Amino acid sequence: MTAATDAAVSVLLGAAMAAGVLLMATRMPRWAAPTLARRIAPYVRDIADPRGLTPLEPVVPGAAGWMRGPRRWIEAVGDTASAQRLLRQAGWSVSVTGFRARQLFAGLVGLFGGAGAVVALAVAGQAWAGTALLPVATACGAVLASHLMLVAAARRRLRRIREDVPMVLEFLALCLAAGESLLDALRRVGEIGAGELTVQVRDAVLATTTGSMLTDALRDLARTADVASVGRAVDQLVAAIDRGAPLAQVLQAQAADAREDAKRGLIEQGGRKEILMLLPLVFLVLPLSVLFAVFPGIVMLRLGI
Repeated sequence: MTAATDAAVSVLLGAAMAAGVLLMATRMPRWAAPTLARRIAPYVRDIADPRGLTPLEPVVPGAAGWMRGPRRWIEAVGDTASAQRLLRQAGWSVSVTGFRARQLFAGLVGLFGGAGAVVALAVAGQAWAGTALLPVATACGAVLASHLMLVAAARRRLRRIREDVPMVLEFLALCLAAGESLLDALRRVGEIGAGELTVQVRDAVLATTTGSMLTDALRDLARTADVASVGRAVDQLVAAIDRGAPLAQVLQAQAADAREDAKRGLIEQGGRKEILMLLPLVFLVLPLSVLFAVFPGIVMLRLGI
């Protein structure tokens, strides 16, 4: 056995022993007993988290106490405003601190996974100098993958909201033209419609029925949706409410603008896809065509024909 194999076996045995010690420690009465906050949380749900847990509490008992310190530097890592905006656009209910904790957990999983792969390669005798960088690479890749998942979820949700805007505005205009009030029209859209935007409409109706002003609920809807067409429609709608303008005509005009925006978006997307379609043509079809055209001549020259 080489020195690398001995070190790998030592790491495996040490990790197994550490896991056993941690499992025994978690069953100690001091650590396994629920905290005071966790015991009283179900009785004060209106002013506290219903579960009274931190992100690691379901896995590690007693994590609420010793997570207060790491939570401070977790909140200080990265751009908080950008992460909060992405979380709002994606529709995730997790906070920025919770998302940073998820990224940290993903990085630790990637680090330990890379370390396990290095140990496996060392035991198999296939390790080399570059394998020492594998844990760092897997940890960074896991953190980056969690961020890319959030960005992809935000883009998908925004795209779905943009697709729903013309239909929702036209339906609101139809309800208003039929004689319903704006709140009744919003309630009808929330009850009948299905989609990301109708969920925001339901939240606005719920906020209005529980005491908020309709204009404030609509502004919160625009801020939560974070889509330009929704923001313009809400601004025009609030202005029409304040000035007493006919709401049906305003919504019809905003629906027409939203459809024009969707049309321009499709044209831009088609232009980008057209450029992407050139990639296989340039890098696959064209080289093969040149190869088929040139290869027979090269063979004939080598044969001296």
